[in-house]
Amino acid sequence: MKELKIINAKLVNEGAILEQDLLIVGERIVKIGKEIEASTSARIYDAKGKYIIPGLIDDQVHFREPGLTHKATIETESKAALAGGITSFLEMPNTQPQTTTLSEWEAKNKRAAQSSFANYGFMFGGTNDNLDQILALDPKRVPAIKLFLGSSTGNMLVDDPQVLKTIFQNTKLVIAVHCEDEATIKKNLQSAIEVYGEAIPIDQHPVIRSEEACYRSSSQAVALAKETGARLHVFHLSTAKELSLFRNDIPLKEKKITAEVCVHHLWFSSKDYASKGSHIKWNPAVKTVKDREALWAALNSDLLDVLATDHAPHTLEEKTNPYTKAPSGGPLVQHALPALLTAYHQKRISLEKLVEKACHNPAILFDVKERGYIREGYFADLVVVDLEREFTVKKTDLLYKCGWSPFEGTTFKGSVEKTLLNGQWVYEEGKVASKSAARALQFDR
Repeated sequence: MKELKIINAKLVNEGAILEQDLLIVGERIVKIGKEIEASTSARIYDAKGKYIIPGLIDDQVHFREPGLTHKATIETESKAALAGGITSFLEMPNTQPQTTTLSEWEAKNKRAAQSSFANYGFMFGGTNDNLDQILALDPKRVPAIKLFLGSSTGNMLVDDPQVLKTIFQNTKLVIAVHCEDEATIKKNLQSAIEVYGEAIPIDQHPVIRSEEACYRSSSQAVALAKETGARLHVFHLSTAKELSLFRNDIPLKEKKITAEVCVHHLWFSSKDYASKGSHIKWNPAVKTVKDREALWAALNSDLLDVLATDHAPHTLEEKTNPYTKAPSGGPLVQHALPALLTAYHQKRISLEKLVEKACHNPAILFDVKERGYIREGYFADLVVVDLEREFTVKKTDLLYKCGWSPFEGTTFKGSVEKTLLNGQWVYEEGKVASKSAARALQFDR
């Protein structure tokens, strides 16, 4: 098997930064230490001056395949993910057709085996009428059940309280939820229409999809999880108020109820609607500066457990529609890590905490087997980071199929120089390798 020796690396891992060498044989890390012996045929990479972190595990992406491939494909977005240091992703079920049957879930895995360039896993979507399918899932292959408790497409809005309780009572898998109260949103939208007609300004988005809508839904989900003992993970927290629902007095492994924050809710605020418009229209909405600062504090104090992207591309044509027709979501996987590295320079987060939230904790939370850490015996998914390199996001450098980014024109400090996936260099010198090294994720349950 091929050997790769990485020397003079500053490894950011498990709460420490240590200068050590790595020996990688085949797909795995076999030795970490000083003055490691390797065969004469081993390739040598000198990482002097660079930092190496585990490959990020993004627990929430929408790669739009099947059915919505005019926006994105598994191939295009997984390549963009590698350029952003994301080596593993968990994809959402609201595609067309939706991933709410075992046959559609298997079909998506087969598609990824042929086209994904990053390691992949697919969440299974819960509905009001597919409990039999949920109970038949293999926990070693399925990372979680995804439930939409706010407006969604098709029949993926789970709005039957008894069905919801039955799901919570009958699965041991993580239940990952999008929490926004549909009735509150509809009421707020009607009020906005009465004032503005069809010309609703984009800055009304966080008023329509309000703090109340988020808290009402997330608090109900947390209460149900406590009642049933279910394993609950609340996606993309966006408000300060919701943080009271979570705890930081026990280790992550002991938590039954966890929460995540996404990069856009940490980077943007409601002040940015004036310049960014619908390019930062997400669900849940980007909210106030106060909310953003509270999310940063909660991330650092461990009330929030995971950093993710909720990468959800749409075409520019779709995004430039009037408010009620412009879809929510945007592309993020290529630039989430540079944004977080820039936040490190702004003293918002340490490198160790960044790695904990974006690499270690997703692996713990979803029981991802042998990934998310720099450890002997683990798969060699690694990212070489240049902390000092500054670059400005340009349209010509984007790998997203949709061809735009909310970060266009933004200058970041900190870049992804190289990405190693399963022991192979898959991104270097600004290019993704032509051959995939990706694997299906396994879950150690």
